[in-house]
Amino acid sequence: MTGTRLTHWRDTVRAQWPGLCLCAVVALAATFVSEHYGGPQLLYALLIGLALNFLAADARIRPGLDLCSRTLLRAGVALLGLRITAHQVVALGWQTALLALLALVSTIAVGLALARWLRRPDDEGLIAGAAVGICGASAALAVASVLPPTKENERFTLLTVMGITLLSTTAMVLYPLLARWTGLTPLQAGVFFGASIHDVAQVVAAGTLLSHAGEVAAADSAVIVKLFRVMLLMPVVLTVAGVVSRRQVRDKTNANTDAHTEAGPPVPLIPGFLLVFIVFMLANSSGWVPPVVTTEGSQWSRHLLVVAIAAVGIKTQPADLLKLGWPPVAMLLAETVWIAGLTLIAAHWI
Repeated sequence: MTGTRLTHWRDTVRAQWPGLCLCAVVALAATFVSEHYGGPQLLYALLIGLALNFLAADARIRPGLDLCSRTLLRAGVALLGLRITAHQVVALGWQTALLALLALVSTIAVGLALARWLRRPDDEGLIAGAAVGICGASAALAVASVLPPTKENERFTLLTVMGITLLSTTAMVLYPLLARWTGLTPLQAGVFFGASIHDVAQVVAAGTLLSHAGEVAAADSAVIVKLFRVMLLMPVVLTVAGVVSRRQVRDKTNANTDAHTEAGPPVPLIPGFLLVFIVFMLANSSGWVPPVVTTEGSQWSRHLLVVAIAAVGIKTQPADLLKLGWPPVAMLLAETVWIAGLTLIAAHWI
């Protein structure tokens, strides 16, 4: 029995190795370009992956692509728990925490409303709303990982990652100017940045732009608010997973299961990677995790997410993105304007 398992494990590794190596090379190339020439690492990985999409037709590559786009993605999300502690949440104050929570919930609600108004699936509203309301590309990938793995969801997720990265980079430049123009204090500006900008790296950059001569209130408050939003990723994804699981049970009971939903395995009520996320967050809050482990875990989370998005890019045909049309772009823009307007107004009262 042990020999059979070892043989199976060895055969699985051999099958996944070519695709895994390809995604790793794309991730390394994206990291090199980002570190030497600037720009968002995830976007580079996505674009390089799209340029190599013809390799997805090779049967030897597919197992590794599936491993990276699902398993490594979930591992990267789980490691995000090492970035968050309960002390950071307490430091926010109830007003700021309430603002971030309200912005998140309302943005997801706007995403669902826009999806139905534009006659798009609710899954797309959830992916776009979570990406804008929580933490950009990481949230889009995390929510998509607990939704039925249809081709439509994969295409929309890829377009969301691309659009959210571009919007986040634009916000990094424009929001500090907007904060000065509207008269926000550094602390208020940091709350505005942390509650509205999509990706963590761009939040840090925007806060740094308003940090001069030892005044770091903008940068510090921006990071803390943003990490609180990242913490909310867990309950949101858990809720989505629960809704999807109940929906699948109901569809099976009614014998009306959609053909697309049957394309993948059932979504568990509580995905394992979310349990790992919770364990890491609690361990980090208790002080059991050394700072060096927290730093390494955060870096590895980023590395795994870059590898995962490279796999998604390779698996996607650019022509498939064009089939989505303009509604996804309109959804992302409208949600970005919504959360920016809401948090900008509310930040004056913090």
